[in-house]
Amino acid sequence: MDYQKVLDEIVAEISLFNAAGKVATYIPELGNVDPNKFGIYLQCTDGKGYATGDALERFSIQSISKVLSLSLALKLVGNHIWTRIGVEPSGDPFNSLVQLEYEKGIPRNPFINAGALVVADILMSELDNPKEELLQYVRDLAEDQTIEYNHKVAASEMEHKYRNAALTHLMKDFGNIKNDVNEVLDFYFHQCAIAMNCKQLAQAFTIFLNYGKYDLSSEAAVLDSTLAKRINALMLTCGFYDESGEFAFSVGLPGKSGVGGGIVALHPKYYSIAVWSPPLNSKGNSELGLKALELLTTKTEQSVF
Repeated sequence: MDYQKVLDEIVAEISLFNAAGKVATYIPELGNVDPNKFGIYLQCTDGKGYATGDALERFSIQSISKVLSLSLALKLVGNHIWTRIGVEPSGDPFNSLVQLEYEKGIPRNPFINAGALVVADILMSELDNPKEELLQYVRDLAEDQTIEYNHKVAASEMEHKYRNAALTHLMKDFGNIKNDVNEVLDFYFHQCAIAMNCKQLAQAFTIFLNYGKYDLSSEAAVLDSTLAKRINALMLTCGFYDESGEFAFSVGLPGKSGVGGGIVALHPKYYSIAVWSPPLNSKGNSELGLKALELLTTKTEQSVF
């Protein structure tokens, strides 16, 4: 498969697409990003990589980080995590309070905000230095020790924390948050503010390729095949909030989006791919990123179905 040719064709077709998306502004620091940025990096299981556009420019990965933090939490506590978080699609916005109240503080899945906050709480209980150890884990997965937090983004999120604070306080009331609420929020906002580029993200997500059989040098990149399979299933069913069904229908890959405009998707047999385009659709997913991935699986005729 000539993936470089496919990526170049996608860029050419995307340039003709009449996009209507808007850059996220509810986190003010994200609103400063150039909406015209667009990059793709595809990492194959044979070790070859293919890039186009702004694939090496770093951006705030936001909710993409939820997949990486979940993988670390599962390594640390195993299936015990599912006593505190469900595995079903939410069908509601990623920051909904209504469902959480109805279901007595148990988030529907780990990729909505409430679920990721519980994962953050678990990591805080298990790690001696949560911020440092999570960042080092991500660096090891990406095989790049230069990855850092964007502290301006983290501070911007903390300043406008009210909805996430409400979710965390509600779960604390139900007994599903064990640590101090503000400390959990601070850790979670830093997690979301990790700055990476498409190449680093595609590399980090190779941990989910071939269900742990992908040959990487870093010990951190070894994930039990059962855990990898389950995380892939969650990405397919829950990775795009209340647009997850549409993504599965049109693209046919497990993946995860973030309001920074990034999307990572993967085909366990062939590749992981990261796309970045900041303008979002009404569901909070990158408009051009979704289109690019739909074109990818159409042109390559490679999906998990």
